Amino acid sequence: MSLPLPLRFKGAPGSPYTRKMLALLRYRRIPYALLIGSQAQAAGLPAPRVALLPTFYLPNAQGETEALVDSTPLIRRFEREFPERPVVPADPALAFLDYLIEDYADEWLTKAMFHYRWRFAPDIEQAGTILPLWTNLCASDARHASLSRQIRARQIERLHVVGSNETTAPIIEASYRRLLGILDRLLQQRPFVMGERPGASDFGVYAQLTQLAKFDPTPAAICLRDAPRVVAWTDLMDDLSGLAPPPDGWLTRENAARALGALLAEIGRVYAPVLLANARALHSSKTKAGPGAAFETTVDGKAWTQPVFPYQGKCLAALRREFAALDADAARAVRHILDGSGCEALLTEVA
Repeated sequence: MSLPLPLRFKGAPGSPYTRKMLALLRYRRIPYALLIGSQAQAAGLPAPRVALLPTFYLPNAQGETEALVDSTPLIRRFEREFPERPVVPADPALAFLDYLIEDYADEWLTKAMFHYRWRFAPDIEQAGTILPLWTNLCASDARHASLSRQIRARQIERLHVVGSNETTAPIIEASYRRLLGILDRLLQQRPFVMGERPGASDFGVYAQLTQLAKFDPTPAAICLRDAPRVVAWTDLMDDLSGLAPPPDGWLTRENAARALGALLAEIGRVYAPVLLANARALHSSKTKAGPGAAFETTVDGKAWTQPVFPYQGKCLAALRREFAALDADAARAVRHILDGSGCEALLTEVA
């Protein structure tokens, strides 16, 4: 069933995943209608099972409109429906690497975004003031003050859920600074993570940087000081609708290990051990007793603890399904590229 255009979705500028999909749709030249605040409700559109942004309103197999919120499968659905200007490499080995980096951006780099936004006083003040206005611009001063208090309290209370706490704070902050250095060096060689044209992973990394490098005062100051090239790249990624991507602009299997080596090593250094420890905890009888169970592991030689995160268990399972779907030649290429990065552990079964 072809998708009706324009694609309708609800979002907000302070949502990195909204920014991810907005920039992707612009680059792919797919018409869209962005719904703000209560517009979706006023239009009688269905509510998603989990209220997350962005929320896309698309037909299901029966032709009924459903609300969908997960950006990664949505990007793949749009690849099937709209073949022009794809963001997934045609080479399945490169497509898997693109998927892995996108997953890292969505699930690890967002820890830095949430950590900086809701742990430091200037960031709390700015986000608490502006975020409610992005979805309710015409709110009265009294209503705005009430919404500001609510969002601050709710988000600060949720810091521990994403893994931000006193134990993990130094790990998250050091990883963010290393990533800025990796991206700064990468951008001196080519304009996008995946080569001379953007992949889904580019939009995933960009999305978190719209907040870290461009909005939240503390991480933005770090980025401007240490990696101004990354600030400029984030601006350029906003609207790539005028870009003419070269057909052969993707990285190749032969140069991917060198081109992506530092980034893959960072993913293996921080994201892989957390993803694996979370999966082990999900399979442990000790954590099946109820919500709130936590796990502990070691990341970069330091202690890490956070609540068990069922969704990230699904992320690991999805990564392994993507790998299992590769033909033997592509699988060998991926293993060769990941060898020694720490990411290769993600391809094996949890003990």
